[in-house]
Amino acid sequence: MVEQQNPPRERTSSLGRASGAMAVATLASRVSGLFAKLLLVWVLGLGVVNDSYTVANTLPTVVNELLLGGVLTSVAVPLLVSARQRGESEGESYAQWMITMGLVLLVTATVLAVASAPLLTELYLGPHTRANSALTTALAYLLLPGIVFYGLSALLMAILNVRQVFGPPAWAPVLNNVVITATVLLYTAVPGTVSLDPVRMGEPKLLVLGLGTMSGIAAQSLVMALSLRRTGFRFRWNWGWDHRLSEFGALAGWVLVYTLISQIGMIVTIRVAGQGTAGSVATFHYAWLLSQVPYGVLGVSLLQALMPRISRSADQGDTGAFVEDLGLGERLSALLLTPVSALMLTGGPVIGVAFFSLGQGSTAAADRLGMTLGVAAAGIVPFAITMLQLRAFYAMKDARTPAVINAVMVAFRALLCYGMLVTLDPRHLVIGVTLAMSLSFLLGAVMGQLWLHLRLGPVQTRRTVGGIGWALLSSTAGCVLAVLVLHPLSPSLGALGEVPGAWVDLVIRTAITLGVGFGSMLLLPVTETVIARQRIRRMWHRRRRGW
Repeated sequence: MVEQQNPPRERTSSLGRASGAMAVATLASRVSGLFAKLLLVWVLGLGVVNDSYTVANTLPTVVNELLLGGVLTSVAVPLLVSARQRGESEGESYAQWMITMGLVLLVTATVLAVASAPLLTELYLGPHTRANSALTTALAYLLLPGIVFYGLSALLMAILNVRQVFGPPAWAPVLNNVVITATVLLYTAVPGTVSLDPVRMGEPKLLVLGLGTMSGIAAQSLVMALSLRRTGFRFRWNWGWDHRLSEFGALAGWVLVYTLISQIGMIVTIRVAGQGTAGSVATFHYAWLLSQVPYGVLGVSLLQALMPRISRSADQGDTGAFVEDLGLGERLSALLLTPVSALMLTGGPVIGVAFFSLGQGSTAAADRLGMTLGVAAAGIVPFAITMLQLRAFYAMKDARTPAVINAVMVAFRALLCYGMLVTLDPRHLVIGVTLAMSLSFLLGAVMGQLWLHLRLGPVQTRRTVGGIGWALLSSTAGCVLAVLVLHPLSPSLGALGEVPGAWVDLVIRTAITLGVGFGSMLLLPVTETVIARQRIRRMWHRRRRGW
């Protein structure tokens, strides 16, 4: 690669504009998604029905990831960028071929998955689960056809991102969440119950829950298809052998290995968590999803904005720009996510009670979910850095290294999970499983950084560690101040009642932790915060002139 450094402030500014626009849309997506998940907990509770629904809803995403989704989100962007660099017609032809081959694979996989629904259910639940196998299988029959729409959404998102279209893919999940919300409301209005012994496939509530959930992802893929058409792209079937298939296949093969390893890890996680108390699988699922909200708003937006740039730098052999963007992404991930992670880590139980103890949810189950959330939140920053590092390897057309790193992570996680199984009380097993997940991402981030250093030479590790240290210091200050303020107020908050008191606690804790965390970071001697201060000053001066 040729060494060529671009001005870091210019790169940070343009990245901020691209990721900032997506962050707004992603925030709306995550908030609406959180509301939909809260409705599910309020209506279904955190018990057997929700455990069964959670596992069944996981199956189509698992099959999609195994067959296509993991490949698309990892190697499609670099290959599409490379094809587009050779000309507009070349890029469009490659995209048409990807859609053609992807649809054939997805439809075939869907037919086989629906036929194998009982086997998939047995694989993920195991013999000792607290979930209901028959109900999980019945829901799987309704949800597995969504494999086509999950894969198509991932494919269209990759093509749109390469065309520098980031808004519609970020907004499309909002429609999915609206459909899920409508589904839950319709579920409450439909008469009857979801019976467990026996499970009856024709029950209205069961049909509404399954078909409504699948309709949401179908609506999401439709939005992206219409958005791609508005860019001028016209789909035509592109059949037959393509000379680019060998390039795609070499990378895709290792990505498939990576995804298989990931799913082995997920099977272990769900099986171990399922041996805890009833509702443990749903608790793990909701805690993990909630911990991913800040990453989805900030980290994914950053990743989507960075990947085309990193891919172009790798394709052009520009090591300087490649390392600069990679280091910038790691530091921004730490600076943006650490205060939110600290808030969830210290305030997890309060968040759980405030959000999940209404309707069919109990305070005890909500408190356990909150503690699980806190442990999951500890892994947010390592997770974000690991995902960025793995995408950097894919940009270099290296899919083998991510598979090896993932194998070590999953083996480490599995050992910890089974260690938790034999040492922890079933009530706390879900917390232990979540801790194993977070620690595995920390291991992955360290391995990824060392591997990149061996591959490229210096990759700004010292600057990245320094940025993480400053972020930890600022966030710790916010947490300590929040505890000092809330401690004398605890009797008054307790007198308000559990849920109202939790909400007041959460508001105060959020204001102090995030206010001090982000505010003090603006004073740090880090390039990214210097640029942020300059932008704030310019905005302030413009506003004063307006007054």
